[in-house]
Amino acid sequence: MAPTLRNGFSMPVAPSCDFSKEMTLNTGFTMPTVGLGLFRMEGKDLKDLLFHAIKIGYRHFDCAAKYKNEVEVGEALAEAFRSGLVRREEIFMATKLWNSDHGHVIEACKDSLKKLQLDYLDLYLVHFPVATKHAGIGACTSVLDENGVLDIDTTITLEATWRGMEDLVSMGLVRSIGISNYSLLQTRECLAYSKIRPAVNQIELHPYFQRDSLVNFCQRHGVCVTAHTPLGGATANAIMFGSVSCLDNSILKGLAKKYRKTVAQIVLRWSIQRNTVVIPKTSKPERLEENFQVFNFKLEKEDMDLIKSLDWNYRTNQPAKYWGVDIYA
Repeated sequence: MAPTLRNGFSMPVAPSCDFSKEMTLNTGFTMPTVGLGLFRMEGKDLKDLLFHAIKIGYRHFDCAAKYKNEVEVGEALAEAFRSGLVRREEIFMATKLWNSDHGHVIEACKDSLKKLQLDYLDLYLVHFPVATKHAGIGACTSVLDENGVLDIDTTITLEATWRGMEDLVSMGLVRSIGISNYSLLQTRECLAYSKIRPAVNQIELHPYFQRDSLVNFCQRHGVCVTAHTPLGGATANAIMFGSVSCLDNSILKGLAKKYRKTVAQIVLRWSIQRNTVVIPKTSKPERLEENFQVFNFKLEKEDMDLIKSLDWNYRTNQPAKYWGVDIYA
């Protein structure tokens, strides 16, 4: 993206959005409103899917060191650039710092850049607000102690991690930095100690987990909200965490019938009309196209209010199942 940078980072700039295809971040850079989440994607299928996504119109791709597919993503993007399918400046590439690399921010970012075959990242996020035992740059492990509980490193503060993130901007390795899975108070603390404010807070967000207080707080202070798991995780999270998907909700199915859209399109459109970015994940080409076709209709206020009534405060993505500790407690 080719922005006009604003002077300084101390004053929050509210994200601007008219439910269009781009959101302006507080750094002046723009981020496509609909992106493709790359969690649980790998191999040749990933390359084919990325190429198909680019041809459809996707320009925003959300990765993470923990996904263990940065090499494959980098190879696919390099080929897309070489073939003229798309130019680097047209792509908004995001990836994330894993918990075990909080004390090695610069090295971890350089490792991701090398794997992605890029000179800079459009967005780099702190994946979770917790530092854990280091096991080597890019290893992205979740070391458990003798009791099967996540080995949390209490010597590294989130402020220290953020200083490393800010250094990446000064070094020209990253254009915008942000946070992920931060609560309202953790976001508030980051805003207080930051010299460069977080441009994004990427959080789980869907009709069953609407998080109005956190969304409103972020937007009020110029932090763009990105919804990960915007469809509630569907089958994948049902398998991993035993969760229930909002895509099976009868009210949402009724709205899909009313607007002649799919339930997924209704849910994504609802999120966009809340001024949030969405990064749905799919490995199916037909769903890939479907998820991108959300700009040609608008939900009426009464239907936005109806979806608001579905909030269960229900988190579907719960790493405590694997970490032995609830970091959201």
